[in-house]
Amino acid sequence: MNATTYHVEPLILPESIDAPDAGDFMDFSRLSDALVLESWGNLDRATPPEARLRYWKDDAYTRMRLFFVRVDGRMVARSWIRCELQENLGSALLHVDVLNGYTGSGIGRALLEHAEALAAADNRSILMTFTEHPTDFDADGPEVITPLTGTGALPTAARGVRFATAAGYRLEQVERFSSLSMPPAPALLDALEREALAKAEDYELVTWTDRCPDEYAEQLAVLMSRMSTDSPTGGLSYEEETWDVARVRNVEETWMQAGNISLVTAARHRENGELAAYSVLELAPSKPWLADQDDTLVAASHRGHRLGMLVKIRNLRRLLAEYPAVERVITFNAAENDHMLAINVALGFRPAGWDGEWQKVVTA
Repeated sequence: MNATTYHVEPLILPESIDAPDAGDFMDFSRLSDALVLESWGNLDRATPPEARLRYWKDDAYTRMRLFFVRVDGRMVARSWIRCELQENLGSALLHVDVLNGYTGSGIGRALLEHAEALAAADNRSILMTFTEHPTDFDADGPEVITPLTGTGALPTAARGVRFATAAGYRLEQVERFSSLSMPPAPALLDALEREALAKAEDYELVTWTDRCPDEYAEQLAVLMSRMSTDSPTGGLSYEEETWDVARVRNVEETWMQAGNISLVTAARHRENGELAAYSVLELAPSKPWLADQDDTLVAASHRGHRLGMLVKIRNLRRLLAEYPAVERVITFNAAENDHMLAINVALGFRPAGWDGEWQKVVTA
């Protein structure tokens, strides 16, 4: 069987996972879980079906299309293409996955060529993708590939690395995937918090769950826009995002409709009332053992006061008090993001894997 004989089928999203036409979606979801298990041996990085259904639906800011290939009636491979609709109109994020028993027969190549053709039809010439890698290689050894940032490495022998390289993609950044075993040592949290509070006397912490209070929503939008410019992106081509209250509410509604719970802590300047930092922890009730450390940002004008440490510790304390069943917290950081990595390492996060961020620019 060669690549031209594979039938790439679109995934039609149902209204709900219980809908009569949800069969393909549930098969696709089971395939997605199987792919995560093959890579990681657990479902920490898997998304529950209810959340997938919500996240994969279009909104005013993103459009997503998903596809699959069957062999002998079984779904064995998937692909997707996500396009932003407000900024980055010349870019697309693509991803291809094939079950281990079906690699090497051209399925992945067929799915990638199909996704790239869709991107071209939409005038998306900056193509991005990612690869995932457990910590079962020597990052300081000779058989690795490094991005132009010079920080982080991936194994050259890894299937995903070979696939991306052969398709003309260039490694632009490495992200560290980290995990924190819960609970952290109380004495450690106390000591880190005392040190941070001594440098943050001009600030107070405010917290909320799921929805930002109206009085802070505009300021939170400003901070969220800074995530697109202040977080390291290596050699990836990202444009600055414009956030307003409507966009903040859209994200919050998406999280809630996906069934997630978000714990947010922000630091507020006591004198001028300005939000200076924020951090988000997300939980999925169907994965009670896990929390996901999402965005953390400290505004440039407020750095140097240990606010990043403070907001993370407050969220961890909330997690301990409200969700004691959580066993692990996972997070991702650019390998060159020394400051945020130092905070996470001090809190007890340890490497759990690496993600490669790849890009190809298609010229006419």
